[in-house]
Amino acid sequence: MTAHLSHRRFKTLATRSATAVALALTLAFPARADVPAPVAPSYPGTIVLNVDATNLSQQIFQMRMSIPVKPGPLTLLYPQWLPANHGPNGPITQLAGLKFKANGKPVEWTRDPVQVFAFHLNVPEGATMLEAEYQYLSPLDTSQGRITMTDEILGVQWVSMTLYPAGYVARGITVQPNLKLPKGWQYATALETDNRQGDEVRFKPHDLETLIDSPLFAGHYYKQFDLDPGAKVPVRLNVFADTPESLEAKPEQIEAHRKLVKQAYKLFNSHHYNHYDFLLALSDEFGGIGREHHQSSENGVKPGYFTDWAKGEAGRDLLPHEYTHSWDGKFRRPAGQNVPNFNTPLQNELLWVYEGQTQYWGSVLGARSGLVSMAGARDALAATAARYDSVAGRSWRAMQDTVNDPIMNARRPLGWANWQRSEDYYSEGQLIWLDVDTLIREKTGDKKSLDDFAKAFYSVNDGSFVPAFYTFEDVVATLSKVVPHDWATFLRSRVDGHGPGAPLDGLARAGWKLVYTDTPTDYIKGADDRNKVADLSYSVGFTVSAEGNIRNIIWDGPGFRAGLAANSSIVAVNNRVFKPDVLKAAIKAAKDSKEPIQLLVKKGNVLRTIALDYHGGLRYPRLERIPGTKDRLEGIYSALK
Repeated sequence: MTAHLSHRRFKTLATRSATAVALALTLAFPARADVPAPVAPSYPGTIVLNVDATNLSQQIFQMRMSIPVKPGPLTLLYPQWLPANHGPNGPITQLAGLKFKANGKPVEWTRDPVQVFAFHLNVPEGATMLEAEYQYLSPLDTSQGRITMTDEILGVQWVSMTLYPAGYVARGITVQPNLKLPKGWQYATALETDNRQGDEVRFKPHDLETLIDSPLFAGHYYKQFDLDPGAKVPVRLNVFADTPESLEAKPEQIEAHRKLVKQAYKLFNSHHYNHYDFLLALSDEFGGIGREHHQSSENGVKPGYFTDWAKGEAGRDLLPHEYTHSWDGKFRRPAGQNVPNFNTPLQNELLWVYEGQTQYWGSVLGARSGLVSMAGARDALAATAARYDSVAGRSWRAMQDTVNDPIMNARRPLGWANWQRSEDYYSEGQLIWLDVDTLIREKTGDKKSLDDFAKAFYSVNDGSFVPAFYTFEDVVATLSKVVPHDWATFLRSRVDGHGPGAPLDGLARAGWKLVYTDTPTDYIKGADDRNKVADLSYSVGFTVSAEGNIRNIIWDGPGFRAGLAANSSIVAVNNRVFKPDVLKAAIKAAKDSKEPIQLLVKKGNVLRTIALDYHGGLRYPRLERIPGTKDRLEGIYSALK
């Protein structure tokens, strides 16, 4: 009897203890909650975000955030779906040290087990302000991500620095950002500055969408160029560099950038910003980037942008591309991009318009402004046409499906990109819009062109930067107003088709055809020099680095059939130590021989000899005029009057 009572007392005590523990845990940690849907139009109060960007040696951004709150459950979100990235790849692994306080006491949080970018917490009674503290750990090397902080340049992408309350539309959340800079540094951004005192900058309050769409570059060496002198709507080129020498631009170089602005205005017959700021970093360390925003763009290239001008033509369509996005992608947006906040999935089905047409206009505006020569624009087009004409993966995967790659793959390297396909909606999209442009010109006796579509489609609501969303049917309807045609079938047959080959009808209508010669164009030479590779895709079927590393195997090409893969390196060619020129010489010699090229290949710790049975010589793409036809590329690439 005594033992039985003791057991009952033990159970009672255990139950009471468990209840007490459960109560304590309930008070300490928030209960499991669903992430509120973004339905409320505006968040009460202004969130204050303070960013300390002075820890250059460790590349750490330190944040403090003050959030007006009321007692009860609260869910905070870290941005997941990034508009210009087209996918759910917010850098949440770089977020660290997350702590909250209210009324001077810690407030615990739990991560949502399904929506892992969401943090649940309970705001205690009597609290009106929640204080958050956390860090953004900028990658220390490229294996961790893009470098955003160096000893000379930093980039503040507010999307990486920000938390925001769930349940509210992003445009209805007001944030007042502040930034502490390294001593003496200058900065540039599309944000409106309230004031600067020393190295501390206070910006005016902005809605969350505008804040996240307005990144900032800062640096020790800085120069700003006015690209539209005297204009009521400023356009500025803000250049940051590793060294002051890299900032030395010649007048004719800046004039080409000024012509870019003029040619864009002539093309789109509108603007959709209060001011526009190109953010351009010239650096060997700060991560390369090309990212669009409505009133600015992030651009990161190598230091020789100005000082090695003659060698850099192959990369000078970057700024025209990103500038075009202010009209195409930021002002006019696909309807599937009309989402209430940054944790709602984007729909990418019209990226071949958003990015593909921008790729086309970037090339066109590059030539019309003189940033790229007409010959350079043709050579770049030849390289694009050849690349997509050789995509074996078209046989099983339509270009339309590649709009899902930012969601599926997030630009991770691919072992067999020629077969798997990647984000082909960019440059294959460019070829489709060339097809559209030349068909309009042909059907109207060159009285109309895709320029007329651009004026009609992007000039609505001139001066406004409130997004105007569109559907596939809207694109078709505007094209039909330019010239009647079955544009729906025309476009769908190209984006959903399987070839064979790339959509090259636009080239033929422009009076040109794709051919291959044994001499590379200046464009290909420049691209190879910049990337430190030898692109031999159209001869032996692969690209090889200066060190012999094999890349970009063409599926079922000569290298593929010989058993090569992009996890191997070439050690020797015909018993001679590998150098790109040694391989090229062997390819040339094999053209007049029946003997295969002998490659000594290293894969891991294994060496093997591969017989590369190829005898077609060196082949590089270029464009050649079709006799007796009109040269429409000249009209497309010529500056508008």
